[in-house]
Amino acid sequence: MGEKLLKIENLSKSYNAQTQALADVNITLDKGEFVVVIGPSGAGKSTLIRCINRMIEPTEGKIVFDGTEITSMNNRQMRKVRTQIGMIFQNYNLIDRTSVIKNVLHGRLGQMSFWESVFGLYRQADVETAMHLLEQTGLAEQKYKRADELSGGQMQRVGICRSLIQNPKLILADEPTGNLDSKNGKEVMGLLSELNNEGTTIVMVTHSQHDAGYADRIINLFDGQVVTEVSM
Repeated sequence: MGEKLLKIENLSKSYNAQTQALADVNITLDKGEFVVVIGPSGAGKSTLIRCINRMIEPTEGKIVFDGTEITSMNNRQMRKVRTQIGMIFQNYNLIDRTSVIKNVLHGRLGQMSFWESVFGLYRQADVETAMHLLEQTGLAEQKYKRADELSGGQMQRVGICRSLIQNPKLILADEPTGNLDSKNGKEVMGLLSELNNEGTTIVMVTHSQHDAGYADRIINLFDGQVVTEVSM
């Protein structure tokens, strides 16, 4: 057994009396694991990973991240925790009219002071890191382009760079290839696999059986409950 990074205990989420998205979910994640969450639409997959970083507030249960219980933290405390948890979205979540490099640098906002963030006063070391990440992902020549001038695959790679500049302990990926064709999807999954091989812990939601093949472990959700767990 590896060193634990994440422990989800008896997690439930109800949106109202009729809608329970998660019901008594228990998951433990080791450092360095690549865990994929699958299941039909409405199974609670996206709700689960958004509860992990409390983009969505759980109704019941406990989340322990890197040895610290985070479900009772206030907003200020959670902002610090979120600097250690990167998020990759299906719809990229970039600022369309902003340059590629600035979109990547936005991943550093959580570590900056209020005035630094207001005036975009990024440290030179952060700019150099952003440039290095763009070079690694084949985007160096696009650094001054607006994000909305890129292809879908390029936009998703920018989103990954934005996550990586945080130097996160955990990456949450919500359908990262959902809007991509097979070629771009394969490139993005190859990049995530490479990051995992270098030690980054990943939890990914997907509908794709092909993408699930990259996992160390597959968790199947149905009606908000874990129905199976399979180690690969």
